Amino acid sequence: MTADSVGLVHFLKCVPAIARGMTIIVQPVWCRELLKSRIPPKFSFVHPEYEEDPDEATKMMHRKNIIRQSVFLSIKDMKALRNGLPPYFQKSSMFEIVTACVWIARTLALEIDPNEIVKLICVVNARGKYQFNLPDGYYGNALIFPAAISKASVLCQSPLAYAVKLIQKVKARVSEEYVRSVLDLLAYNKGQISIHNSWKFIASDTSLAGFTEVDFGWGKPIYGGPLVVAISFYTSAYARFKNSEGEVGMVVPICLPPQAMARFREELFKIIYSPRSSPHPSML
Repeated sequence: MTADSVGLVHFLKCVPAIARGMTIIVQPVWCRELLKSRIPPKFSFVHPEYEEDPDEATKMMHRKNIIRQSVFLSIKDMKALRNGLPPYFQKSSMFEIVTACVWIARTLALEIDPNEIVKLICVVNARGKYQFNLPDGYYGNALIFPAAISKASVLCQSPLAYAVKLIQKVKARVSEEYVRSVLDLLAYNKGQISIHNSWKFIASDTSLAGFTEVDFGWGKPIYGGPLVVAISFYTSAYARFKNSEGEVGMVVPICLPPQAMARFREELFKIIYSPRSSPHPSML
């Protein structure tokens, strides 16, 4: 991936500025050497996000005849999700809460074998963190993909707080050394490893990337087209959205087989409005 969403927004803001004869406030910079691998490489962490699935060939059926749809979550829906969590989870980010809900609903919708291991990959941006000193105008890719792991049966039978806690734990693991370990792993394998397989799901949030601030001289953008390229069976990129009734919320694109799609919507709103009992803190 050449650039992440923040880098793409940097580029998109520079183009209209040049076209309109305006001054570029944040100058674009290259500086790719700031995220280079070490010699010799040092693998300080286990990276399950890049582990291959030996049974991947048997799961191809789940990627056939898939359809793309989007689910709109209103402010009311998101408040209901948060209110269904125990008091000690009330400071969780909305990304963590929504992603936990989507992960559970997707796993239920696909009717995955209860004994299978499922992985949720959170997209974490290294910009402004650790000691990489990435400049503001850096328009490359600074994304890291740590994975939360659970047995399918445990994920689907546990309260929402269980999945939220898994996501928080895996995000907390990302440190400067973790990022450098990833860089070394990717360089060592010459980029020939993938984070895609059937029971992995990658969630990211583009709502704060700044796409709504790009102005080519005709005003702020209203619609940018469907996220067809960015969304696959494995991925979802959330975005802010205002529906036809003027209601502001979050849109969650999802890609599933038709029957699983219907189950996904049902399970998603069941989690939102019929929360399971909260676990004892010792379970978390």
